[in-house]
Amino acid sequence: MQQIGAANLKKLFERRPDLRPAEEAVADFTSALIALFRRGGTLFVAGNGGSAADSEHICGELLKGFRSCRPLSEETKERFAAAGGEEGIRIAGRLQCGLRAVSLLSHPALLSAFANDVDPALCFSQQLFALARKGDLFLGISTGGGAVNIRNALITAKAVGAESWLLTGGRHGVCERFADRVIAVPESETYLIQEGHIAIYHAVCLAVEEALFC
Repeated sequence: MQQIGAANLKKLFERRPDLRPAEEAVADFTSALIALFRRGGTLFVAGNGGSAADSEHICGELLKGFRSCRPLSEETKERFAAAGGEEGIRIAGRLQCGLRAVSLLSHPALLSAFANDVDPALCFSQQLFALARKGDLFLGISTGGGAVNIRNALITAKAVGAESWLLTGGRHGVCERFADRVIAVPESETYLIQEGHIAIYHAVCLAVEEALFC
């Protein structure tokens, strides 16, 4: 396990020893996210059902402070003051530093239009094709590992040069064949897989925040 964020990840596996089979992948994913955000890249996340909610949850933890308030730098505050005077200073005093994270569930007009007009299984792929750039990262979440739209999105991510990761369970579905790396919770029941996912991404978000803001 790498030093950056190691304490938070260590606590995860102390609390959840059942997740230890995923320990190396989780540590590598944490390092990949830290490197991604340091170079100004964007994380894209998608899933279905409960995993769709997890996609939103992950991005929510990254776009604002999680445990840290992430105050703006003095240089940034000065830019706000120059842009808006006292009002700019007030705004800068309330904002928090965020990381570039996009949930592909957050565009309902596009999702419904593309699903109706073209192909519902390619809604995530269309967004990745339009938005992702070489060096970005896509995290697909599929508890069973067989979601067709996640499989398509993993393929699309690879085609545009984005790193692709799959967060899944122990069923070893077809999506694993198309991801660069896989984080697999060793469970077969959907709700147990989802419980493992929440524990993992909370620890990862804490470790990323610690590395970049603390």
